[in-house]
Amino acid sequence: MLRAHPSLLRELVERCDTLRRRLASGAGPEIRRQLEDVTYTLCVVTGTRQLDAALYVARRQLADAMTRLHPLQC
Repeated sequence: MLRAHPSLLRELVERCDTLRRRLASGAGPEIRRQLEDVTYTLCVVTGTRQLDAALYVARRQLADAMTRLHPLQC
């Protein structure tokens, strides 16, 4: 399975979180459109169809990438 680069995933997750907060605080239709665009992209790169699932998969892949880069040494 192909995976998006962790830096792309991190950027998309952060952008999504920011746009969701802005939308919740009463932002206009431009922010809604931007969130729809980011949601679409995040769903495509994670192979999902819903935002919650895409965020879950992206965060899981980011955690896996961190584990590969910095394994726990016991």
